[in-house]
Amino acid sequence: MNSTFRQPDWNHIRAFMATAEHGSLSAAARALGLTQPTLSRQVAALEDELGVMLFERVGRSLELTQTGLEMLEHTRAMGSAVDRISLAATGQSQSIAGEVRITAADIFSAYMLPPILKPLRDIAPDLGIDVVAANDIRDLMRREADIALRHVRPEQPDLIARLVAEPEANFYASESYLQRRGTPSTIADMSEHDFISFGDAAEMLGFFEPLGLKLTKDNFRVGSENGLVAWEFCREGFGIAVMGDHVARKTPGMVRLLPDMAPIVFPIWLVTHRELHTSRKIRLVFDHLAENLKGIK
Repeated sequence: MNSTFRQPDWNHIRAFMATAEHGSLSAAARALGLTQPTLSRQVAALEDELGVMLFERVGRSLELTQTGLEMLEHTRAMGSAVDRISLAATGQSQSIAGEVRITAADIFSAYMLPPILKPLRDIAPDLGIDVVAANDIRDLMRREADIALRHVRPEQPDLIARLVAEPEANFYASESYLQRRGTPSTIADMSEHDFISFGDAAEMLGFFEPLGLKLTKDNFRVGSENGLVAWEFCREGFGIAVMGDHVARKTPGMVRLLPDMAPIVFPIWLVTHRELHTSRKIRLVFDHLAENLKGIK
């Protein structure tokens, strides 16, 4: 590769971003309306311009190198900036209308989306946002939603998925519960306490077991499929619950337990359909969410 640095071409950067998002040259070429050989040449040209290797082939798929991963964060910021400049220069942000439907878990919809979506009122005042607060996975393939926030990366090749954040969660209980039942100081102590079930208790037992918690269904006396209801039970002192730190910080009277325990890290994937990603209104919302979610801890 050429070790002499040259200013990278934006088309080459765009080809790199599409390939990284889609995971293959063929899918990226379809998304950009290019032939696969043309896209491949653009990616190779960027590697030559930068003097680095951005992808390595693993079987039939492409995987980002460490340099590629670092490069991707910078190019995404560039892409969002270019889109915003284009919108501002042409007045398109004022003309973007219609509705974008976002699906996310109820807790996330209530605590995180409102402050993130609020600036869109100024950016695109004619745009409507419908948030489907549901813990079940709405089907993007059947257009039940335009954009989804999920904790698991979807496997369908026609979906674009971007890992936007990896926030941390911990065990929490209310001050009133701890005053009544005492504060557990070890993992072993936790087995003597009540827990709040977010959905099926058996599934939660399977989730807790690798963490070293020795619990049974008897530990789960109260719960709800609705995350907001379950968290309210925790806030009212019914028991202990796992919750994202970004939510717990917004809830007065909650105490983090076992502070020396490693936090639980859960990914947030931002997902949309490949065809919908070419829509101006969906691209605007998708990029806005990606930019504002990446700071969540």
